[in-house]
Amino acid sequence: MKKLLISMLMCLPIMAAAQNDWEIPDEPQPVTPTVTNTVNPNAKYLAGAVPVVNGKVVFETQIAAPGKSATDIYRALLSLTERMTKGGNQFEQSCVVMQNEEKHEFVADFLEWLVFTDKALVLDRTRMRYYLMVNCEDGAAHVKMTRITYLYEEQRDPQHYTAEEWITDKYALNKKQDKLYRIPGKFRRKTIDRKDFIFSKFEEELNK
Repeated sequence: MKKLLISMLMCLPIMAAAQNDWEIPDEPQPVTPTVTNTVNPNAKYLAGAVPVVNGKVVFETQIAAPGKSATDIYRALLSLTERMTKGGNQFEQSCVVMQNEEKHEFVADFLEWLVFTDKALVLDRTRMRYYLMVNCEDGAAHVKMTRITYLYEEQRDPQHYTAEEWITDKYALNKKQDKLYRIPGKFRRKTIDRKDFIFSKFEEELNK
């Protein structure tokens, strides 16, 4: 099955992607002076940052939208998600695969570049696939990001990973759980950053 999945992904067109477009600020950010402190810069990525539910990695959040109907929430988030599937780092396969306005729920399948490093002569990235599952009700939306997989080093030595075997505490953290292992750690860090961005965009959309 893994060989079949890798061969299928290998047939997809290579896209010219630079850095993660969602990490580029809409406006220039002010330069702030460097402050030395003892806070661990990886603190948000350590133990418990990747939740496992029934053996599967599942990021989820409940977003409040007081005064908005389930239909309004559903339509707003569906429209936002459809725009996101056409973002700069997306493959053409990214799309909404299920939508049900009567039940106020939809599912989107994302296949995108997740960029770790983009410098002169160095472009380190992986294909990441995941599903967003959204259920809406009056005044709130429940959002899940799950079924996360990666295809890495596909042009040299293709390596396929699932989130469960790669970015969980067991595989990405040292025994003391105070440091990230270098390779799975970078996958864990960027996946959490991507999840945080998506959830914040959904919240922003519902706060308009």
